[in-house]
Amino acid sequence: METTQAFGLAHLWAQSDAVIRAVALMLLVMSITSWYLIIARGLRQLRARRHEGAVEAFWTAPDLDGGLKRLSTQAPDSPFEALAQQGAAAAQHIRRHTASETLGGKLDADEVITRALRKSIALSTAGLESGMTVLASIGSTAPFVGLFGTVWGIYHALVNISASGMATLDKVAGPVGEALIMTAFGLFVAIPAVLAYNAITRANRVELSELDAFAHDLHAWFSTGARIAPVTAQAANDRSPAKVVAPIGGTANGAA
Repeated sequence: METTQAFGLAHLWAQSDAVIRAVALMLLVMSITSWYLIIARGLRQLRARRHEGAVEAFWTAPDLDGGLKRLSTQAPDSPFEALAQQGAAAAQHIRRHTASETLGGKLDADEVITRALRKSIALSTAGLESGMTVLASIGSTAPFVGLFGTVWGIYHALVNISASGMATLDKVAGPVGEALIMTAFGLFVAIPAVLAYNAITRANRVELSELDAFAHDLHAWFSTGARIAPVTAQAANDRSPAKVVAPIGGTANGAA
């Protein structure tokens, strides 16, 4: 019983050298970083789920200003609000400078709106992917860092056993078992990081697809004054053309 209690994490730390301690501290920092990213991204996904009805609330608003206010209320600081604000700013810029005899005034309005929406999507994508590279790096490297600590710990233990001249099984099992803890620690760090990375990546992909669909609707509305209605299953079977939904505020020029 006393022999069993003589080995463990405390004994491993006390008997380890600078390399093992550096590996353990590195894994600890990686674990804290990964869990910080997991919690932060998880809270963001929870907030994003509350914004599901904001887009439809935007389209049911009486005018563009009302729709933007609904987005700012129901989905504040979200990519959907930023996209609508960017599109509205681009449309307002076109109205102000189309009549002027400048290069900016001669640009195609459709191209200006398209570039504005693409810029907003690019910025939102960068925000969604923030920290994902770190999380993926931790998930892929933590097992190898722990394995390195195990190999070095076994080598260090065998050297000490060889120096003492007592190579019995009970003398070898303890130090080697302690060294294997580093591999377990590496897996403990890596597995949550990998699972969280896959889950967050899927959630980001779904959100970006919804954002892209919203951008297409905004582009159609700012360009033609009407949002393209989604095609129902019955309409798709009949191969009938899609109907056009009445725009916010009646016309794009009047609302934007």
